[in-house]
Amino acid sequence: MTMYSDSSSSIVRLNIGGKKFCTTVDTLTHREPHSMLAAMFSGRHTVCKDSEKGYVFVDRDGKHFRHILNWLRDGVVPDMTDLACSELLREAEYYQLLGLVDGITEVLNKKREAEEMDTELTRTDIIKCVQSDKVRLRGVNLSGLDLSKLDLSYVDFSYACLKNVFFSRANLHCAKFRDVDAECTIFHNATLRECEFTGANLRGALLAGANLQSANLQDACLIDCSFCGADLRSAHLQTADLTNANLEGANLEGANLKGAKLTNANLKGANLQRAYLRHVNLRDTHLEGAKLDGANLLGAIR
Repeated sequence: MTMYSDSSSSIVRLNIGGKKFCTTVDTLTHREPHSMLAAMFSGRHTVCKDSEKGYVFVDRDGKHFRHILNWLRDGVVPDMTDLACSELLREAEYYQLLGLVDGITEVLNKKREAEEMDTELTRTDIIKCVQSDKVRLRGVNLSGLDLSKLDLSYVDFSYACLKNVFFSRANLHCAKFRDVDAECTIFHNATLRECEFTGANLRGALLAGANLQSANLQDACLIDCSFCGADLRSAHLQTADLTNANLEGANLEGANLKGAKLTNANLKGANLQRAYLRHVNLRDTHLEGAKLDGANLLGAIR
């Protein structure tokens, strides 16, 4: 290793968690002079770089670092999904880019305000509704509502817009979510036993710790979802898209994953005993420590 120090016009080569970037000292120090990056390349400190290729290594996920560089160059907050905005916010906070933190927060607040204006019912309205025997909220826009800890068992939410709804610790036993748009919705520790999610869009949803025993998630979009520690015993996941989903430590005993897409899915330490994985492509799936005793792996690609 050699020590790095250079003038403001010099090229800086960065390796952010394995992703390579090139920029200048001026870009890293001008717009956010009190940030961690500005401090690193201010000339006040020596920074180690790889003696062979000249890259400065930073141990962070490089997925959104191009947006950070573009912010430092142009001062423009990128147009992103709520999930991506949240991820970028974490990176901005780490690098102490206070201007970018404020910009992202403002964007998220404006989106939430717009969603709340479009919401057709309030939490109080929902509480009144669930006192009835049969509650149908089919096709209703409930975006952004806090419905945590409510007893919403057997409620029919089919075709509803549930983006960013907060269902944490709610009882949703046997609720229907057929073809809902529930992108980035929070189901953390919710009871979802025997729920129907057929064809639902749950991209980026948080279902960590949720009870999904015997839930029907056939044909659902589960890209980027978190199921860490979730109970998915005997769940129906046929042809579901679980690309980039995090199922670390989840219990999928007896689950049916016929035709499911598991590209880059994290199944480390998951219980897949007696799961149906016949002809499923597991080549790009992370299965370290997973239990596969009795699983049907006939024709599975590994």
